[in-house]
Amino acid sequence: MQLTANFTLQDLTGSQTAREQGLDNTPPSETLENLRQLAEGLEQIQGLLAAPLDISSAYRSAAVNAAVGGTATSHHLQGWAADVACPAYGPPLEVALAIGASPIAFDTVILEYGRWVHVSFEPGARRRLLSIYGDEGYLEGLWDPGGVRRA
Repeated sequence: MQLTANFTLQDLTGSQTAREQGLDNTPPSETLENLRQLAEGLEQIQGLLAAPLDISSAYRSAAVNAAVGGTATSHHLQGWAADVACPAYGPPLEVALAIGASPIAFDTVILEYGRWVHVSFEPGARRRLLSIYGDEGYLEGLWDPGGVRRA
């Protein structure tokens, strides 16, 4: 099912973990509108970066979320979030900084371990910027691996 010009339902539900562990990652029908809104937000990001996004995770069923160690309150469970990278644009920190500086109405951008960007579009558009690198938990703002706050 085509959700937007560049994103399909398969793009937002495909899961290597689900395939490897034989888990069902089919979203319930009430999640489809959230996934459509997520796809619209990803379209805006892809337009901003002028390069294709690599989506490593978006919608997760409860079983898939548990298998990857996601929290019980993860926005992935409701189809509001995606983990992305954009190698053609630059490293994840640069992607997160670009999204954060844009007018895109996101809820949360999290630079995760310097390897990908979690972006959610849950209604409310708090435009919250966070980073996580390890046991210290979430840090307010976007931090580089050397401990320098960049935004």
